[in-house]
Amino acid sequence: MISDVAETVIIDTGCANLNSVRFAFERLGAKVLVTDDKTKIKVAKRVVLPGVGTAGAAMASLHEKGLVELIQGLTQPVLGVCLGMQMLAAISKERGGKGQDCQCLGIIPTDICELDTQLLKAESLPLPHMGWNQLNVSNSPNVHPLFAGIEDGSYVYFVHSYRAPLSEFTLAECTYGEGFSAAIGKGNFMGVQFHPEKSAAVGAQILRNFLQMDEVLLNASKKDAVSDSTDIKKSN
Repeated sequence: MISDVAETVIIDTGCANLNSVRFAFERLGAKVLVTDDKTKIKVAKRVVLPGVGTAGAAMASLHEKGLVELIQGLTQPVLGVCLGMQMLAAISKERGGKGQDCQCLGIIPTDICELDTQLLKAESLPLPHMGWNQLNVSNSPNVHPLFAGIEDGSYVYFVHSYRAPLSEFTLAECTYGEGFSAAIGKGNFMGVQFHPEKSAAVGAQILRNFLQMDEVLLNASKKDAVSDSTDIKKSN
């Protein structure tokens, strides 16, 4: 049966190092299937959207495979990793030599832009942002279940030149010349700019948290966020 092998499906986007992500989940005992089969993606308990390279090439691959509308309609927990996170946004300024911005999945209403080169230059920081850097998860009104047990200052591994800005959809922050979203989320969709599969014990904990997610947990988390927001408004 599909459910026996597809508790966690990693979408074969055609532009990702799928094995490193798959092995990271398997080390945690997860049953993982890498596929672009629409039926198997739909019935999975949770879905991972990986990606490396440029947003344009990745989105072209999703369109070619007929997966765009499928991904947009998923209701189970979905985790975008690195470029996979950026594909959840509305647009990306990473044009890849083309004359216009890349239209992404449009699931999380934020735009992807290049890290501020002037700020990087002022601090003698190279582009891309590559290596270990620290997370801040406490600035969010509620700690998202993805970051349960993750302390501020925890180190994770980044490789990127483009980023999502800080916004109401920020789940975790990082600073590299400027503050940016190390993770974003909306509803059942969430994404991390860093590579949890390369981030040692901290990354393993984040993936373990994702494996424990289901629609009930995410719905409960959303209710808590709404409740806290209401309490804040009343106190003001």
